[in-house]
Amino acid sequence: MELKKAGQIVLFKFPQTDLRFGKQRPALLLKKLPGYYDDWLICMISTKIHQHISGFDEIIQQDTEDFLQSGLKTESVIRISRIAVIAGEVLLGTIGEISPGRLLRIKNNLAEWIRNKD
Repeated sequence: MELKKAGQIVLFKFPQTDLRFGKQRPALLLKKLPGYYDDWLICMISTKIHQHISGFDEIIQQDTEDFLQSGLKTESVIRISRIAVIAGEVLLGTIGEISPGRLLRIKNNLAEWIRNKD
């Protein structure tokens, strides 16, 4: 796989919550974890827009400026609520990337959620 960087959309067999691997799906590379290993924080991308959590997840629509460069085939939701840490070697390839502005918004939503007191 080519050089990995935050903001890329990759193909990956995203694990289910019971830790079984699901089918091949797109995922967003959020950030490489510090340290020696090629581990990445990623989040799932789904076409099931009804799963969108308003103010948290991000919908990428076909009429948005970065849709074509994303490599996605249809309107999708970037599900910040479905994150995982994976080894870079299990990624199956890159299909595109999102805009730097969208990536920053996603990271800010995630950071704000982590900082927010329950």
